[in-house]
Amino acid sequence: MSHISYTCPKCSNKTYQLGQLRATGGTLSKIFDVQNQKYTSITCKRCSYTEFYKAKTSALSNIFDLFTN
Repeated sequence: MSHISYTCPKCSNKTYQLGQLRATGGTLSKIFDVQNQKYTSITCKRCSYTEFYKAKTSALSNIFDLFTN
């Protein structure tokens, strides 16, 4: 992800850390342990306030996830 202009809504700090979270979406994905939901997180380095944004996943990454678990 490229550099973004971010200002924390709680403390007005401009430094942040990017992260990623993957989660299951429904019953079948839970049974087969496929994390087909992907989120990007932005965490303020001063106060640790975190925001999550849903990211797109490809079918190929979901299939790869199925076979690597």
